[in-house]
Amino acid sequence: MKITPAAVGTDQAPAAKEAFYQTKRFRQNIPLFAMLIPGVLYYLIFRYAPMGGLVIAFKDYNFHDGIWSSPWVGWKYFEILFQSNVTLQIIWNTLNLSVLNLVFGFPAPIIIAIALNEVRKTWLKRWIQTVIYLPHFLSWVIVAGIVLTLFSIEGGTVNKLLGQWGGEPVPFLYRADSWIAIFIGSGMWKEMGFSAIIYLAALSSIDPSLYESAGMDGAGKLRQIWHITLPGIRPTIILLLILGVGRLMEVGFDQVYNLQNPTVLEKAEVISTYVYKVGLQQAQFSLTTAMGLFESFVGLVLVLSANALARKFDQGLF
Repeated sequence: MKITPAAVGTDQAPAAKEAFYQTKRFRQNIPLFAMLIPGVLYYLIFRYAPMGGLVIAFKDYNFHDGIWSSPWVGWKYFEILFQSNVTLQIIWNTLNLSVLNLVFGFPAPIIIAIALNEVRKTWLKRWIQTVIYLPHFLSWVIVAGIVLTLFSIEGGTVNKLLGQWGGEPVPFLYRADSWIAIFIGSGMWKEMGFSAIIYLAALSSIDPSLYESAGMDGAGKLRQIWHITLPGIRPTIILLLILGVGRLMEVGFDQVYNLQNPTVLEKAEVISTYVYKVGLQQAQFSLTTAMGLFESFVGLVLVLSANALARKFDQGLF
């Protein structure tokens, strides 16, 4: 017999009615749960299952014995990491580039989103959006080629212009300070337009009547942005800031690997490129797994710390 609210009866306990409606909601949402399955499987297979391999950070791993039969060495590879000036420099380089990316790259999408939100001409707004979104869809191989075309010492567009103006060629890509500036700038150019989409979505939820009221009270654009726009998207800003702080130990492999050169390796070698060169090319799997585990641990600590700080202002992620 099909169960209905009437069959439950008015004299039944409220818990029975609640159970009926919960069952009904579950059945209605079965298609949504089915759509969730591929995402869950992805994380289980490609994110959680590989965590079992982290055990080789504490083993002297070799192909012959495999992961589980390789001999235990405890904290040996962590001691090697932190006793080596090279790996300490690599960790410092990673933090340095990540912090600079966060300081200069994080506000850029917010500024772009607020500026686009103030554009009233629809055709102009769409044209600007298309132009600034496009670099996101270019691979770092292409972006690195553009950077080389612009800043190479021989034949680079910038150095050609300097030569026409009577200046001397500048080795932009072979000096640490200019290389870091190009690294940060190219990352911002590639991603800031696409990242602004999140803030534009948050801006669309702000009640337009707030701007009308502020305008009637004599508030200019800057005051409206400061007192209405920024508070309106503050939860989104804090959420993305927490996630950004959690990635402070991560620098994209593609960007660094395609832009670095032997001259600037002292400042351009980071954890991701170190893992590739030492772990894969030199087959030192245990050492680089220890480095990766340390990177993940620091990232976890940073996320928890940033979230704890945000919770003090009632803006925590969890």
